Amino acid sequence: MHKVFVITLLMSISITVYAEEASQNRFITLGTAGGPVASAERSQPANALVVNENLYLVDAGDGVAGQLSKAGFLLQDVDGLFISHNHFDHTGGVLAVLGLRAQVNTTNTLEVYGPPGTRTFIDGLLKSMDPAMKAAYGMPGPPWQANIEVIELSHGATVELEGLAVMVAENSHFLIPEDSDLPEKAKSLSFRFDLENRSIIYTGDTGPSEAVVELAKGAELLVIEMMDIDAVLAGVRNIFPNIPQHQFDGLEWHLRAHHLLPQQVAEIAVNAGVGQVVVTHMAPSITDDEMAGHYKDEIARTFDGQIVIANDLDSF
Repeated sequence: MHKVFVITLLMSISITVYAEEASQNRFITLGTAGGPVASAERSQPANALVVNENLYLVDAGDGVAGQLSKAGFLLQDVDGLFISHNHFDHTGGVLAVLGLRAQVNTTNTLEVYGPPGTRTFIDGLLKSMDPAMKAAYGMPGPPWQANIEVIELSHGATVELEGLAVMVAENSHFLIPEDSDLPEKAKSLSFRFDLENRSIIYTGDTGPSEAVVELAKGAELLVIEMMDIDAVLAGVRNIFPNIPQHQFDGLEWHLRAHHLLPQQVAEIAVNAGVGQVVVTHMAPSITDDEMAGHYKDEIARTFDGQIVIANDLDSF
């Protein structure tokens, strides 16, 4: 009887400890708006990845500092930033991250990971901060320090961090038309975060991509963008009824090549064999449960796993 009690107690402690450890590993959708137009209901694209005692930002759209505070974190707690691509709806909050860290004299090094061009982007932001950093609080003493290290990544790159392995794939967000005979202007990345207890894929902005499917193989959680392209195009026609046809055609090509329809989200999830789909960066913006249910039903026609249309500050 005593042995049974001890074994039961040990099992209970083990389950509790595992649950506490698992709860420390979270992916939080800080901002779920589809860019680049600002939304009154949703913050710009940004996410937080919590791995044990470490905190990483995954994209940092406008308002990310405030969203972090709402999620219960301090800006100086951030250990690293992963940038999927250098579009301003995903990077508009980076200046605040860098500048406010300096202003509160944060001493830990912030590692910034992103595609080629990220170093130029960060160097430009640091240059813009130079007058404020020199002035500091206008009192005798040294200027503020940014303490930033930039690591540019390309397809197939890996990053090893404490309790976290990161794999990188170039996706199709900056795909160039085949008949243009022009090189790609920029790179857009998707990330696989392998934690001790699960794997999380973050696509960033992407169109259909076999590289994303391969990256996501067997992952538990797929955090993925989605767009109702017909609805977006109808909105453009409504706002700009006199838009030249060639401009409209170019916009349509861009949307269909560089973003994902609900059916394409489902196909990536099925082909990769993921367990759960979390939709973020949705355009047009989800405004009510009925609208969210409609898009969930579209994905569910092909994918039979769990589907969540994310809201700001949801945690997974």
